[in-house]
Amino acid sequence: MNGELLSVLDYMEREKGIDKERLMEAVEASLLSASRKTLGNIENVIIKIDRQTGDIRAFSELEVVEKVENPSHEISLDEARKIDKSADEGDQIRKEVTPKNFGRIAAQSAKQVIIQKIREAEREIIFSEFKEKVGTLATGVVRRMEHGNVILDLGKTEAILPYKERCPKEEYKNGHRIRVLIISVTTGSRGPEITVSRTDQGLVKKLFELEVPEIVEGTVEIKKIAREPGYRAKIAIASKDDKVDCVGACVGMRGARVKNIVRELNGEKIDIVKWDDDMGAYVANSLSPAELKSYSVDTPNKTVNILVAEDQLALAIGKRGQNARLTAKLTGWKVSINRELTVQDKKNQAMELLQHLEGVTSEEAKALVDSGYTSLETLQEASKDDFEGIEGFEADRIEPILEAAKKGLPEGLKVEAKMASAVFDPEDTGDHNKPKEESDRSAE
Repeated sequence: MNGELLSVLDYMEREKGIDKERLMEAVEASLLSASRKTLGNIENVIIKIDRQTGDIRAFSELEVVEKVENPSHEISLDEARKIDKSADEGDQIRKEVTPKNFGRIAAQSAKQVIIQKIREAEREIIFSEFKEKVGTLATGVVRRMEHGNVILDLGKTEAILPYKERCPKEEYKNGHRIRVLIISVTTGSRGPEITVSRTDQGLVKKLFELEVPEIVEGTVEIKKIAREPGYRAKIAIASKDDKVDCVGACVGMRGARVKNIVRELNGEKIDIVKWDDDMGAYVANSLSPAELKSYSVDTPNKTVNILVAEDQLALAIGKRGQNARLTAKLTGWKVSINRELTVQDKKNQAMELLQHLEGVTSEEAKALVDSGYTSLETLQEASKDDFEGIEGFEADRIEPILEAAKKGLPEGLKVEAKMASAVFDPEDTGDHNKPKEESDRSAE
């Protein structure tokens, strides 16, 4: 048994990386517990394993006294000097109390405890190893589902991919290999509990670092990432070298680099946005490929106001507002997208304004606008002769209308331009992509 024990401990150190001395101490501790059955309730017992031969011996630590009153704690001077000739009163001496068959019996009794100690040591090694890997990529194989969580095999141990960290469009089948981001490592009753994610923004960052050498070298810098997992992500990048095209570096030859990342994310679209210190230009870059008419920056309110043509509105906002919403998250500013007024919009606005003049009907306001009077100022400059040939007005209504125009709008009334607009807030954390029933289930 002794030789076998040493062989096992050598194997564990060589193959499992568990320190042999540490295992020896664990075995000694377990044997001490098991020795109670063999030696009885002997106090002050010490178990020692010879590091060279593997011999297991039991000792009782006793105090050397002239007259023994408590045999379990004391030994006479004469008996002590039989063990150690230099012993003297007051010394502590070890007396061997090893039974003939102690090695076999004790080892058998301690077997389960030894196995447990070895498991604990392995768990600590795994915990230490993965604790340093938080925030890094790992490749796992899907093994099973437990309560909505995906259990992945990482090789040395298993990891949990919780329901909330799963991409809504992904299916996880046994045997599939997937890349994940390690987000936490804790100690549980069963050992290290490793939690991974497929939705964390850090996953996109690490995948770009894997594909784009310029990022690892520091030539290209990732400024920020905004993501709606499984659907779309925006990544803002900047170049520290004017000679390096940061967007081109991330896209790769014929889009090879970004395609690899999109493939890893199962088709999630990725917009690569060039960083700009000018917030207006930064937002414009992020809203691409939508073409903007103009933009203005409201710094106190951290809002960028965008003006687009009618045919660019849907492109700028994106499906379910995704493009604009991700832009707001990426920049950290509110994004207000306004549609440029069409001719009909301007006419409708003018009609609403003229209808507020005293005594002017909606039909008369429409006739005035159709005749070119699209503002209060133009109507105030008109004369009675200007109305000749204009249909829709009775002769006796011309002077009252001109008089009403000179009086102007009722006091305190202000008619503002109405524009088709939408405001997107970076703090909007709602999931706009999940089906309603799934969103409701998650909320519960």
